[in-house]
Amino acid sequence: MRLLLTAGLLTVLAGPTRADDAAVPLFNGKDLTGWVNVNCGPKTFTVQDDCIVTDGRPTGFLRTAKQYENFVLEMDWMHTNTKEVGNSGLFVWGDPLPAVGTGYTRGIEVQVLVNFEVDWATSHGDLFSIWGAKCKPDRPHPKGYERCLPSERRCKGGGEWNHYKVIAQDGSIKLHVNGKEVSGVTECNPRKGYLALESEGAECRFKNVTIVEKPSTMPTAAQTAVVAGGHTSLYTGRDFTGWTPGDAKDWTAGEVVTCTGTTPLTSNADYGKGQLVFDFKTPGTEVALTLATGKLVLPAKPNTWTRATLNVGTTIAGTVGGEPFSMKQRLLPTPGPIAFAGSPKLELRNLFFQEAK
Repeated sequence: MRLLLTAGLLTVLAGPTRADDAAVPLFNGKDLTGWVNVNCGPKTFTVQDDCIVTDGRPTGFLRTAKQYENFVLEMDWMHTNTKEVGNSGLFVWGDPLPAVGTGYTRGIEVQVLVNFEVDWATSHGDLFSIWGAKCKPDRPHPKGYERCLPSERRCKGGGEWNHYKVIAQDGSIKLHVNGKEVSGVTECNPRKGYLALESEGAECRFKNVTIVEKPSTMPTAAQTAVVAGGHTSLYTGRDFTGWTPGDAKDWTAGEVVTCTGTTPLTSNADYGKGQLVFDFKTPGTEVALTLATGKLVLPAKPNTWTRATLNVGTTIAGTVGGEPFSMKQRLLPTPGPIAFAGSPKLELRNLFFQEAK
């Protein structure tokens, strides 16, 4: 800021705008460059009429390619549902992969919702923690949830555009809806991570998505989301593209793959060295699958979603349900298909593979 004194008059002249205060597009209006489709099919997130459009199927998210910490993000959004519930959201400071057994990332959600009003949630800009993230609402929630209900109803309904301004600084988030701050949370953990747009059952459109990054305030490793490792989704969440059921009657595709028979579900592609990640749930105590390197039998807690993270090479080691798992015998790391053995009431979701570098 400069001061100019002329004829006894003190005039304040604004200095030049700093380069780091300039908003930059997070979406170029043409394609999804800079974004990563985490766990959805190729038709879930598309670009139409200068908008990012989600059709809502399956539940999942499209995240930024890089992490963000302190920033000011602005965007316009519109649900096309005019009478039915339209649900979506902006995830802040999220992990690169979904939380165990869900389609969502761990993080703070900025609600994007229409036609839904209950005693614990609104369609006007709620802020809340999800799937292991933490936050403190600016105003206590009537049911004690880590959820800030807005101070004022300012969102327009389905078929109309709304403007959000999200100010994230030092683990706090303030949400402005159509020009006025209405919600806030503090003491967030993580407070650095990926930004993501949510798919959850309804068509929603986003445009004019911009961000101003602010200087870092040095979060610790414990306050930072997991860094992406280059995992690729092996399942669309909609159909068996890329997979072949041994018997179509045994397997059903959806957000969750379900099995009612005993024939295998086999990948059409071959996979060699790398890391295989998947979530499973079964009424039994084990789940079996076959890789090119041999058959694996993994321990299971009955009727509990469990994540297997398996490093595949000349041996197989990793974790199952957070506990160490390994095969001691040496194996030939020959590329081959992944085949899940069929088992009644077996459920699978969040299938990813990271090729070894």
